[in-house]
Amino acid sequence: MVAEPETDRLAGIDYGDRRIGVALTDPQRRFASPADNHTRRDAASEAAYFRRLAADERIVRFVVGLPVHLDGRESEKSQAARRFGQWLTETTGVPVVFFDERFTTAEAERLLASAKLTKKRRKERLDKLAAQILLTAYLEAGQPTGNEPPGAIDG
Repeated sequence: MVAEPETDRLAGIDYGDRRIGVALTDPQRRFASPADNHTRRDAASEAAYFRRLAADERIVRFVVGLPVHLDGRESEKSQAARRFGQWLTETTGVPVVFFDERFTTAEAERLLASAKLTKKRRKERLDKLAAQILLTAYLEAGQPTGNEPPGAIDG
């Protein structure tokens, strides 16, 4: 495996049917910040969005959240996230690692509820905050790239 430069970013992806939350690390990969909520439209606009994101932000790895059951079994949504991850690598040329996203959306909802935002403002922030929580957990786990526990799920 080729070592990645430590001055390029990782992107966390909270994959959804309607929206995709995106978070980014700083170039030294010390912390994650919410970046964007991408509203899904069609394959061509999604491909253009993610190619531009990868190039503009110098993304060297996408961390795609893998929704699994409490006992760790995969679901239909897990398979959809895996298909998306495969598409993302094929589209951008950037490798993807999957990471257990259990509870990220619930944690994001809890944090947003405590912020006393309107329902519309909470909805606007939910997916990118869930992506930030996912990416932060990934960083705290030591940025695993394969079968290493905790949370990394080899693609």
